[in-house]
Amino acid sequence: MTDLSITDTLARNIEAAPTAENLLATHLDIWTTAIEQKSSAGRGSSNKFSLYGIKKLRELILELAVRGKLVPQDANDEPASVLLERIAAEKAQLVEEGKLKKQKPLPEIKEYEKPFELPNGWEWIRLGELGYTQTGGTPSKNRPELFGNDISFIKPGDILDGTVCYENEGLSFLGAESLGRIAPANSLLMVCIGTIGKCGFIDRDCAFNQQINSITPYVNIIKYLHKVTSAAYFQNLAWELSASTTIAIINKGKWESIPIAVAPLAEQHRIVAKVDELMSLCDALETQTEASIAAHQTLVEALLNALLLPQTAANTASQSNVSLERPFINRFDKNWQRVAEHFDTLFTTSASIDTLKQTILQLAVMGKLVKQDPNDEPAAKLLARIAKEKAQLIKEGKIKKQKPLPAITHEEKPFELPQGWEWIRFEDLVDIQGGITKGRKLIGRELITVKYLSVANVQRSYLDLGHLKEIEIPVGEEDKYRVKARDLLITEGGDWDKVGRTAIWSNELPYIAHQNHVFKARIFLEEQSEVWLEKYLNGPFARDYFAGSSKQTTNLASINKTQLRGCLIAIPPKEEKDRIVAKVDELMALCDQLKARLADAQTTQLHLTDAIVEQAV
Repeated sequence: MTDLSITDTLARNIEAAPTAENLLATHLDIWTTAIEQKSSAGRGSSNKFSLYGIKKLRELILELAVRGKLVPQDANDEPASVLLERIAAEKAQLVEEGKLKKQKPLPEIKEYEKPFELPNGWEWIRLGELGYTQTGGTPSKNRPELFGNDISFIKPGDILDGTVCYENEGLSFLGAESLGRIAPANSLLMVCIGTIGKCGFIDRDCAFNQQINSITPYVNIIKYLHKVTSAAYFQNLAWELSASTTIAIINKGKWESIPIAVAPLAEQHRIVAKVDELMSLCDALETQTEASIAAHQTLVEALLNALLLPQTAANTASQSNVSLERPFINRFDKNWQRVAEHFDTLFTTSASIDTLKQTILQLAVMGKLVKQDPNDEPAAKLLARIAKEKAQLIKEGKIKKQKPLPAITHEEKPFELPQGWEWIRFEDLVDIQGGITKGRKLIGRELITVKYLSVANVQRSYLDLGHLKEIEIPVGEEDKYRVKARDLLITEGGDWDKVGRTAIWSNELPYIAHQNHVFKARIFLEEQSEVWLEKYLNGPFARDYFAGSSKQTTNLASINKTQLRGCLIAIPPKEEKDRIVAKVDELMALCDQLKARLADAQTTQLHLTDAIVEQAV
């Protein structure tokens, strides 16, 4: 089924509604394009999103359904008042048979309590009048004989998207008997502590814990009741009636008091069938949209990766300046032409713009972003001066001599360098130092309290100084841990995105130290460029190196000082480096502008979606 056929089918189905036909069918494009961007950390996954529009469409379908606006009313339907009489009669019969204790009637619903007007034939009734309610419990964990596989034991995490997972934990028959509260099949379970409102109905007898309430309708209207309790109006009332100290909770009495909009039984069946049909179409629409987004990102990556391919002998002789405003002229003419011609349609998501930024960095550090000039001083001369200065500092005892790392092999080099560039290990460019180790025994020493940079403060290419921690260090060690202007700060690890994050200190504060999980790297010569090193370390080649070299445990990773020392850095001629840095800054600013416009457009779409929903109900 194509996107168009799903959309057309959804539109035709929604158009059956007497009051919603234009509203929903006309705005189907909004539902599929309103996407909420979410940030997340992890290797290769910095762009997460939710299909906000389709989520709101689902909510709107439910809300229209329970307000009597989704399917046509039929004057010949038996009114809901007759159904409520049968429910009352069934309840009375259970009391008479001793199967149910006589309960105190719930108060009549006042006009001000009714959330909206009902169609003819519908009725309001409190939830607790529709069925037998219970609050769950948990058997003693000290009695293993109470647990087993005889009956499912449901917890909040087992209720998701209206479905219930029965497989995670169970009780023995003895454990179920000890609780004395089992919800039979065709009961509704709802979380009432914590994530209030998550609900689902069960198709078998189940036990459940104290965070969950259950209701077993006296007459089997469970599928309709599930639609109503899932609707926004009911969910909002549940939250409004909840109390919260450290965790939200709605007690059973307040939960039972929430008004339920009861449709005639025949209309209930039509509502349930229509909602299920439309939700199934929403599922298909969601799958198609996610597939489209994934395909779009794959296309972007394929086109941008083509720019990084090695050049043939025929076109390596000429260099050209890359610009977002115009295509490559000589070097990448065909590949860049494809990107440039479709620029406005390619870079329309946060993920695609982030991929473009990474490609810009990659082109920069490979020497493919600006023109080379044969008159530039080759990088080898700068490296010779750095080596001389480093040797002098070692001789004077100002820095420690490290155990030599092996020579650079051809296999280590991730790409071929342009003329005048050089490969060198990071340790030959900087002095690398560890930071403060927390938990040292400092008894009997005079201490001073200082602020320090932790992993959380060091982001890629910037420092987050919003929350700085403090630590005591011995007097006299201030200079040892001091971070100075132009120092590079490099994170040891954490999750995948945290390994090797690099930022530059610019004297934002009079004094700052750094913890041992943040390396400090200080250049040897004034003429060196810490900006180039920061861009390289945050670029794709260094990130791949850190990922491949790091110690990995589950989702965590880290690098040690030796691995950082051994990182290869591509060094261009100084003059070319200046041109590259300027071009990267220029292009990154354009990318940030694209992202800002995208964020504004997405915010507008989200607000528009909310406005449509508000108008509909």
